[in-house]
Amino acid sequence: MRRLLAAVLLAAPLLAACGGDDGPDLVVYSGRTENLVGPLLERYEREHDVDVEVRYGDSAELALLIDQEGGSSPADVVISQSPGALGFLSEKGRLQPLPAAVLDLVDERFEDPEGGWVGLSGRVRVLVYNTDLVDEADLPDSVFDLADESYRGRVAVAPENGSFQDFVSAMRTEVGDDRTLEWLEALVANRAPTYANNNAIVEAVARGEVEMGLVNHYYNERRLAEDPSSPTRNHLFADGDLGSLILVSGAGVVEGTDRTEAAEAFVAFLLSEDAQTYFSEETFEYPIASGVAPAIDDLPPLESIAAPTVDLRRLGGGLAATRELIRTSGLEGS
Repeated sequence: MRRLLAAVLLAAPLLAACGGDDGPDLVVYSGRTENLVGPLLERYEREHDVDVEVRYGDSAELALLIDQEGGSSPADVVISQSPGALGFLSEKGRLQPLPAAVLDLVDERFEDPEGGWVGLSGRVRVLVYNTDLVDEADLPDSVFDLADESYRGRVAVAPENGSFQDFVSAMRTEVGDDRTLEWLEALVANRAPTYANNNAIVEAVARGEVEMGLVNHYYNERRLAEDPSSPTRNHLFADGDLGSLILVSGAGVVEGTDRTEAAEAFVAFLLSEDAQTYFSEETFEYPIASGVAPAIDDLPPLESIAAPTVDLRRLGGGLAATRELIRTSGLEGS
């Protein structure tokens, strides 16, 4: 309740700063797709009588664009699918510090140590599999097991996806570039099917086109909500395995904006109880602020998942190197 009150107190006076007759009240660059966050942004416009202009795109590409645009960027707020792109912008000095009242809404492990970005929702990396094609007893204990030739052609990945790239960045911080490159090259040698994104992988697994795939947990939860008969299930790797990495989506205020108060109010809204409930009930992610519970009863509590202790705040600094390592391995998107 205290955290929710802080968000309300922060947002209330700042919303008055929104408005104007010349163009939009706020420009948002969103690395999250329109089908996921569009309804939430439209709700914000209706409820607060503001005009929000949104540019959708790949999180990493939008981060690179903001860096290239520099002080002339029209973006006021950036929303990222993953922490890596936000960490990149923070390291480049392209995000301005958020107010303490916003940062205090989430655990410090889900925010930038410099205060430039804050996490919005949580997701867990999993192996989605087709129960008609794979016996649960035969599922791997570790994500590194997937390098074995016995998985040839059986495990799909999305190399151009932000969450996969953050996962690879985490692997680099944990085991080094050499072993990470070895793992990526093993996927190539195993002819791992590649897809554009997590959703495409889940759909392919559901069709039986491929047996398994590395994705974020909520994509399959959404599919099961739409079609309970789907043969797809999520597999958590063994306790502490890198394959069960916890990632967050996040947001930050772009350095140089002349609409700081409106931008901060918008970020505060994304951490409000209403927005966190939206992430829980509509996208099936883990809410990480305001004490909102996950919408799915059988979804394990975030704190119960023995995820590896990877500092998400370190992922952004190596984004460019991670992308280059993936290219070097020969792993390319479809």
